[in-house]
Amino acid sequence: MLQDISYALIFGKPLILYLGVMTLFAFLFTAMIAVLNFKGIRTIPFKWHPRCAAIAICLALIHGALGILAYW
Repeated sequence: MLQDISYALIFGKPLILYLGVMTLFAFLFTAMIAVLNFKGIRTIPFKWHPRCAAIAICLALIHGALGILAYW
């Protein structure tokens, strides 16, 4: 059942691929907030950094769980 969800095709690519790309961008965006604030560019307040990190970790857990549990 989880394999069907993990490998459900969206525009010809599996769902797990899109989750992986979203996770990567979420981690990069989180790092970007920290780096920009460190350099003094405060377009995005630092209070968003922990929130974005929590979202990125949740996406990574879902992505990893779908990848592992598809073969369980």
